[in-house]
Amino acid sequence: MKHIKVIDLLNNTKTLQEVTAKGWVRSFRNNQFIALNDGSTLNNIQCVVDFENTPEDILKRITTSAAIAVTGTLQESQGKGQSVEIQVTKIEILGDSDAEKYPIQLRNRPSLEFLREQAHLRVRTNTFSAIMRVRSVLSFAVHQYFQEKGFVYVNTPIITGSDAEGAGEMFKVTALPFDNTPRNDEGKVNYKEDFFGKETNLTVSGQLEAETYAMALGQVYTFGPTFRAENSNTSRHLAEFWMIEPEVAFNDLADNMDLAEDFIKYVIKYTVDKCEDDLKFLEGRLLEEEKSKPIAERSEMSLLEKLNFVLDNNFKRVSYTEAIDILKNSKPNKNKKFNYIIDEWGADLQSEHERFLVEKHFKCPVILFDYPAKIKAFYMRLNDDGQTVRAMDILFPGIGEIVGGSQREERLEVLIEKMKVLGIEEEELWWYLDTRRFGTAVHSGFGLGFERLVLFVTGMTNIRDVIPFPRTPQNAEF
Repeated sequence: MKHIKVIDLLNNTKTLQEVTAKGWVRSFRNNQFIALNDGSTLNNIQCVVDFENTPEDILKRITTSAAIAVTGTLQESQGKGQSVEIQVTKIEILGDSDAEKYPIQLRNRPSLEFLREQAHLRVRTNTFSAIMRVRSVLSFAVHQYFQEKGFVYVNTPIITGSDAEGAGEMFKVTALPFDNTPRNDEGKVNYKEDFFGKETNLTVSGQLEAETYAMALGQVYTFGPTFRAENSNTSRHLAEFWMIEPEVAFNDLADNMDLAEDFIKYVIKYTVDKCEDDLKFLEGRLLEEEKSKPIAERSEMSLLEKLNFVLDNNFKRVSYTEAIDILKNSKPNKNKKFNYIIDEWGADLQSEHERFLVEKHFKCPVILFDYPAKIKAFYMRLNDDGQTVRAMDILFPGIGEIVGGSQREERLEVLIEKMKVLGIEEEELWWYLDTRRFGTAVHSGFGLGFERLVLFVTGMTNIRDVIPFPRTPQNAEF
């Protein structure tokens, strides 16, 4: 008999039918009640065993995380907590699990830190199965939004010869031997003998390549892995992460803000509608976690309140200059409560400043725009004042910046001059400059770190908990 997913069994109103379910044992009580889960839902289905007529050797093998198949009659549950249950007539052990050696003992309430060391098994817990289902739905919503809007999905290179951000924090890609590495006359590594004949890296962004495609296809988006060799061992950084990057020809900064706000609201609403059980569970988990914090550090909103806060409010658009004035005159700044005191225009805003603007001052999501050119990337369009660029960041409660974007610099001579100042060789980006030589036009785009979005939607506080196998400094396990 073909097995039926647990989620379909729990939603089934046709009882007294014979069914087969397969999954992993979450618990086995009194030699009679199996809580079975197959990953299709947060909820388990109760399977009631006739232990008096079940061989002892089978009962002993029904242990936590064992894989089993049960066949029996689906009927209304006699107990609390579930509407239906399976009265088992047959049990098959598909894969044993030694209860003494199984590393995740839920009765010990394993910490998130411990579970990161068991990343291959942690998804069998309620918390991580819920996170990964939410992540999956969010991912689908991203594609659905852009496909409905007529965007073309473009797969940009993972291996690149350029540094889009100009930060230099890139992983090198090479086939050269580490012993007896070929050198040129100057004693430097001779990349002409390497696989690609030049120095190459793992990409930090698909933006530059996406721009070239936007200038032919009109509106495109990338959604793929990116890499940053930044030695930041924090709860907000990963060395490998996924980026969503739309680029749109003929869009100015205002259009870019409109697109970003509409996009974020769409994917969050879609996920709230599709993941009700998982989000309610994660909301409860967050509430328990908050209880251990000092009252001053607790969030003023529950998880679903935070999500609805984004959905129900128009994003406030504020210039960087106005934001600096607000922060300089704020109580936390005057009383030196900020870790980073704001005392002059040109400061790079920190998460604490961004959260103050969202949570305390405006009490709604905020889009900051027109940043100082010195703290932003070379490709952002220079304003007429010569001091600021047409950049935008979207700030959310609890997390600070979630989106970064800009109107791109479409003027060839201005772009070349900016590259000269930063020491970026024209030869390195000749193909990027060609889009300004042949049919240039106003265009804009933004980048959204997907894990940052998953972090916000799930209420988790460490980015390592929202990606299946986190890659961080000194850690490439699994």
